[in-house]
Amino acid sequence: MDVQLFGFAGSRATRKAQRWFSERRVPVHFVDVGKRAPSPGELRRFVQRFGPEAVLDPAAKAYRDQGLQYVSASNDDWIDRMVAQPAVLRLPLVRCGNDLAVGDDEAAWQRFVEAANG
Repeated sequence: MDVQLFGFAGSRATRKAQRWFSERRVPVHFVDVGKRAPSPGELRRFVQRFGPEAVLDPAAKAYRDQGLQYVSASNDDWIDRMVAQPAVLRLPLVRCGNDLAVGDDEAAWQRFVEAANG
């Protein structure tokens, strides 16, 4: 099983996740969303599993600057906004097979390690 990690290269949370997997000797395929935004299909998996509220980061400057706390939209509209502006995402987004995690979720990361080593 491959672990895929979406995040910003300079993000503290993303570096923490990379270090966490590295310490457990789990290879990670890193996607820098600053250079290449996640595809709508990839984001749809996270939104369908957790809902747009969990995938969006209300503490992000881009989220506040765009006034997204006042926006009511469909999941597809949220996904379009996330693709256009990945800075509004709660990072890192981590995927291992069909299992997903959003943000700093070490319990989920441990499941990924067990699946990758399993």
